[in-house]
Amino acid sequence: MKTSRRSFHKKITFENRSCAGKGRRMMNHFMILAVLLPLRTCHTAYSQQGSLMFPVTYFNVSKDLALQHLIVEWDVDKTAHDAELAMSFEIQVHRADEATVWTDFHNVTLNKSGKPLHWIWDSDLPLECMSHSVRIRSKAEASKIWSQWSPWETVLGLDASDNYGPKIFPEEKVIEEGLGITLCCIGRKGQIIKEFFLSDSDVNYFNKTNRQIGLLTAKNVTLRGASQPVSVFCKEPCSEEPCYAHAVFFVGRPPDTPGDFSCQTRNMTTVTCTWNQGRDTYLYGCHSSKHTLFDEFSQNLVPCTVSCSEQSSQCSCSWDIGQQRIYNITLTVENALGRKTATEAFDVTHRIYPLPPFQLWEECTDTEIKLHWNHQNKGIELFCQTEVFQPNGKAELYNGSDTQLHHTSITLGGRQPFTKYTARVRCGAAKNFWRWSEWSKAQTIRTKEAAPSGKVDIWREITPVLRGRNVTLFWKEEPGFRANARSISYEITLEKVEDSSKAECISLSSAYNSTRIFIDNHPYRITIMAKNNVNSSLPSILIIPGATGTEKMLNDSELKEEKVNGTEDGILISWEPRHTYDSYVIDWCSFPMSQPCDLQWERFGPNTSSALINSAAFVPGVRYNFRVYGSTANRASLLEKKTGFLKEQPPEFCTEVKNIELSNHAVTLFWDPCPTNKTDCGFLRGYCIYVSPVQEDCNLKGSKKHVHSDGSVLCKYTIENPEERRYTVKHLTSNTKYKLAVVAYTGGGEFPELNFMYIDTPLDSDMMYLLVLLVIVPSLIVAICIWKMKWVKEGCCPVIPTPNKSKVLSFKEFKIGSEKVLKISDCTPDTLAVDNKVEAQKLHLQSLMPSTPTEDKTDVHNSSWDYHNENENENEKRNFTSTPTPQTHTWFENLAYSSHLAVESDPYQLPETLETSKAEVSAVPYQPQYYLSILNDDAPSSPGEAAGRKTSLRYISQTDVHCIGRRL
Repeated sequence: MKTSRRSFHKKITFENRSCAGKGRRMMNHFMILAVLLPLRTCHTAYSQQGSLMFPVTYFNVSKDLALQHLIVEWDVDKTAHDAELAMSFEIQVHRADEATVWTDFHNVTLNKSGKPLHWIWDSDLPLECMSHSVRIRSKAEASKIWSQWSPWETVLGLDASDNYGPKIFPEEKVIEEGLGITLCCIGRKGQIIKEFFLSDSDVNYFNKTNRQIGLLTAKNVTLRGASQPVSVFCKEPCSEEPCYAHAVFFVGRPPDTPGDFSCQTRNMTTVTCTWNQGRDTYLYGCHSSKHTLFDEFSQNLVPCTVSCSEQSSQCSCSWDIGQQRIYNITLTVENALGRKTATEAFDVTHRIYPLPPFQLWEECTDTEIKLHWNHQNKGIELFCQTEVFQPNGKAELYNGSDTQLHHTSITLGGRQPFTKYTARVRCGAAKNFWRWSEWSKAQTIRTKEAAPSGKVDIWREITPVLRGRNVTLFWKEEPGFRANARSISYEITLEKVEDSSKAECISLSSAYNSTRIFIDNHPYRITIMAKNNVNSSLPSILIIPGATGTEKMLNDSELKEEKVNGTEDGILISWEPRHTYDSYVIDWCSFPMSQPCDLQWERFGPNTSSALINSAAFVPGVRYNFRVYGSTANRASLLEKKTGFLKEQPPEFCTEVKNIELSNHAVTLFWDPCPTNKTDCGFLRGYCIYVSPVQEDCNLKGSKKHVHSDGSVLCKYTIENPEERRYTVKHLTSNTKYKLAVVAYTGGGEFPELNFMYIDTPLDSDMMYLLVLLVIVPSLIVAICIWKMKWVKEGCCPVIPTPNKSKVLSFKEFKIGSEKVLKISDCTPDTLAVDNKVEAQKLHLQSLMPSTPTEDKTDVHNSSWDYHNENENENEKRNFTSTPTPQTHTWFENLAYSSHLAVESDPYQLPETLETSKAEVSAVPYQPQYYLSILNDDAPSSPGEAAGRKTSLRYISQTDVHCIGRRL
């Protein structure tokens, strides 16, 4: 039994060896008891009590330096074997000069054979480096009491080297990647190890030196290159050659389990086994993996030599089978780090892997191939399979039913004439099929020629010329047409419909697919056939109607061209079906801008009314014109015309504005129609007009906002009529600079660039007039008023003195209470008014007289007064108040105060009197010292009388003059 130290070792304190004597004495005591007592009675008694002990009677320790094992062998008394006792053993290993003890427990059930027991201990340190001691003790599993320890058995190491120099152990070793290794270097007697190191600095290690036995431990060692070991060096303090030692160790992998292990025979005489050896072990030479095959039936090694490929890791081994048919092979792969096995049991007759067929040849016609081959599998009945490759690369498999032993064949029908095929064959055992053989070499076969199959499709394009027509004939092979020969030619026959006796033949090689002929205005029948070395194809017929009479072709100009739309898959053409036609034809030019335009056509059945036309030549932005023909009895008539694009593109031209009409708030743009050659990229759908003020974003009524590429906001107007040539943009602001652009658009979009033109709207005259009326005229009036404010004020609102505003009345003597009082004697009045009616009449009469100043009428006073007669009789008062008679006031104006005489009419004065008064008064010149006397019939003759009438006068302010009297 083999036990790994790493799995069970324990570290315990080393016990005193003096315990060994005590253990031996107890062991002898129990041995005497075992002899004296009967075996069964003793065994039963002590087993129940759990105190029976069987100490080790035989104990031996040896070492295997090649495998670095300590081999422990021991035995117990025969009575324990006879009792088939289950026992436990504790084994301890102690290494010299170290205080560590490794402990392991070994459980075993004894048998009556009486064979000694074994235990193997793997040492991590070479056994040569130190002495190792082992001891053991035992107990029955049912007991809790151990026997005494056996004495230590010691296996000596090399405590000192010989006189030839230090030595390193192990001298050569193979270790697994990722693990570690411990080495020792033993110095000569009396010498110590000064240096102990590795040559590779990439390996991590630590060492113990400066003693006679040096130790070095390397951990986690990685793989090296091919055949590159790690070197170890050891050195004593001296410098002579015997003072050095050198050793190496290798790093590798254990072998993988062999993969795909199988065995087979190809000829029933030799068996070959193959397998995959897996990963590289990085061990080579004497350390490389060894492969052995062992037959369990014969219990013999298989006599074969293993060969392995370094590139593919495939290995194989072959041997002669003789008469043996059944095998059970065990494959073992082993190296210094481990071993792996794989097994394979088989019957040779069930493992036949035939050799491939050889010597293929064929016999063929235009539609059939008979393929023959030979094979070298003598005595083996085979079943074969043929693989045939079509010209398009498609493969077909055919199983053969012929099981001949040496020669076989297969017939392959349904071939196309003059077609190249490739065939190959493989075979397998007809009985107990195991696997197919390899394919034979491919055989290329071509069938025989035959007449062309299918027909040639023919079409035409007619151009009227003088005294006839030029007819361009086009032809192409119909779907399914095959030339069936190396080369073909085309034969064209031209004849009049009314007279077929004068036929004309034209022969063209296969390099041509069109030709032009001239015919007159009569109807013609045109026939075309494909011809090879074997025969001709079926003819195709086309009738060209006459150019006059009832067979006159419909002129293209009489048909309106209809627009069609393209899709991602092509251009959809639809037409109105007619029951009079047995087929329809659509033709078009793949390259409309080229000459020749590569005319193409397709035929459709009578029940078809639409077709999706697609071609690899179709590109976006190119206009394609289609013509739909109805055909009956090989005669074609034009029915409809279509035009369209696979995909419309934006126009390729910029619309130029030729003229503008500008007003204050609108601008009318005029442009020319689009050039025809510039609109072939799409159907013209209309125009877009872009407008915007130069200094700000646009926001015009009736427009849509459009953000330009520069970030500015434009106003956009869309005209959906492609025939439109003018447009008026309204709601513009006068006296503003605008930019405008006109672009055409198609179904593919607008012209990508905006070429702006700039305009300035004129100033609005109505607004100018309104500005003058509302701003300038009022401003001018205000300016004049400010300039002539004094004159205006004096003319419209003169300054009129009032008692309350008089400076004279500001003194205290002119106030009574809170009222200001003006005494007549205190100031000079400007006007005297007489309220007495009689006096007023007298004054009125006086006013009508010539106003010549006399000294008799002059008053002696230097101022004027207004006297009021307070002594009027009551009747007069009543008459005055009851009868609305005009009240007369007489005014005496102080000429020293006024600078001129003014006359105003009394509200009760007659108009004619007023006019007379005005004429008279206006003639009075300004005389500052002129005074008027009050003259009437009752006028006082003396100053005393005048003074007596003083109370009848009152002061009339100048503000009241306009309301109650007139001026004189």
